[in-house]
Amino acid sequence: MGMTVGGMFLGKSIISRGDFGVARRPNIIFIMADDLGYGEAGVYGQERIKTPNIDKLAHQGIRFTDYYAGSPVCAPSRCVLLTGKHPGHAYVRDNYRIGTWDSYLGQLPLPAGEITIAEMLKGAGYVTGAFGKWGLGRVGSEGDPLKQGFDRFFGYNCQRHAHNLYPRYLIDNDKKIYLEGNTRGLTGKHYAPQLIADEVLNFIHENRDRPFFLYYATVLPHLPLQVPVEFLEKYLGKWEEVPYNGHSYLPNPAPRATYAAMISFLDFQVGRIMALIDSLGLAENTVIFFTSDNGTTYLKGQVDYEFFRSLGPLRGFKGYLYEGGIRVPMIVRWAGRIKPDIVTHIPFAHYDVMTTLADIAGIKPPSGTDGISFLPVLLGREEQQRRHMYLFWDFPGYGGQVAVRYGKWKALKKNLKKNPDSPTELYNLEEDMGEGHNLADRYPELVKKLENIMIQARRRPKFPAFRFWKYSN
Repeated sequence: MGMTVGGMFLGKSIISRGDFGVARRPNIIFIMADDLGYGEAGVYGQERIKTPNIDKLAHQGIRFTDYYAGSPVCAPSRCVLLTGKHPGHAYVRDNYRIGTWDSYLGQLPLPAGEITIAEMLKGAGYVTGAFGKWGLGRVGSEGDPLKQGFDRFFGYNCQRHAHNLYPRYLIDNDKKIYLEGNTRGLTGKHYAPQLIADEVLNFIHENRDRPFFLYYATVLPHLPLQVPVEFLEKYLGKWEEVPYNGHSYLPNPAPRATYAAMISFLDFQVGRIMALIDSLGLAENTVIFFTSDNGTTYLKGQVDYEFFRSLGPLRGFKGYLYEGGIRVPMIVRWAGRIKPDIVTHIPFAHYDVMTTLADIAGIKPPSGTDGISFLPVLLGREEQQRRHMYLFWDFPGYGGQVAVRYGKWKALKKNLKKNPDSPTELYNLEEDMGEGHNLADRYPELVKKLENIMIQARRRPKFPAFRFWKYSN
């Protein structure tokens, strides 16, 4: 663990020099929303929910139109992001709980042998902090964030625990911090996302004089529907409501207003981070990323995705490899380096982040990763940008699915556990972003080519529960 990687400077254009000419690597802030859909921020077409700070971040930097999550659900998407391996090579490929509901031990731990972004950057002299939802191994396991390169952790170690925003406790490094006045009810004394956001700001304050990597994996706007009243009041009474009576999550009398307020709460925290970085004079040496772990949830009684147009023009939801499940926002700001109001249409995915951050830090990424650095795009050098031959997804959940994006083409298979000969669907994303017209019958040779990629890109998972369909090895 804690692998030191050899560094190679990219030159004065990246590594800033502080007092006495001492080189300082750029700070990196990576904000990842939880279940935020492609169309749920203003700059991505949202009209009902106000996101002025996320929009400002985009106007001050670059917005990606064709950026993809690592998976359509939480844990595997985080694994792909943190290890730089695409879903056909990643260790964690689906949400998987350890133990039974009566004796629950959290999620499948990320193995000690996997090198994470935090380990990579820590080896280059960064102080590292993770805040929010982890979901890759309980406290004390080999997947514990403190054993995966992070110096500091605060938030929800377990995804199931994060299914209430007024929890009885949060994890502070490796200890439970009990929250007096919280009973896991609809309201409480301490709103966990607020406590987490405050710790994010404390981390920035404490480490302002040295390079830091901040991974802010917020739990918003993932259900349940819970938000402080001062944010809820901004939306109450604006729209007709159908109360949610409770089944999978807590009941809520105003689901539309609450969901909108949760996103606005998240937006407010983004604004706090931006303001702090600017006030500390760190803007020109701090790269801020904003994205989501996957698409919008399909639980319509709680999230009215049609009313909010949460998916934008896309088809599908969280849990599915249609665009609505995996195409997500990506915004990057770096004052003085990234020009304002830039938009790129080049496809990238979560597994490109590790290589990109290595490039920003002026170091080499670990071997065995699948990513391509998109730093040239960030710096306005699209003509120098390497491009993927294809993007790939392997997902055992929701019946078993695989998908590949090849230029403007997208091929996918679903229900592979029940039917290994499930037909391939083919879409032209340039002309049919909503995947409404299956063209597989018109392009049989292309389908055959993409089916071969689907097989060749899949390495047999080490964890047996993730094995399904065909593998190249």
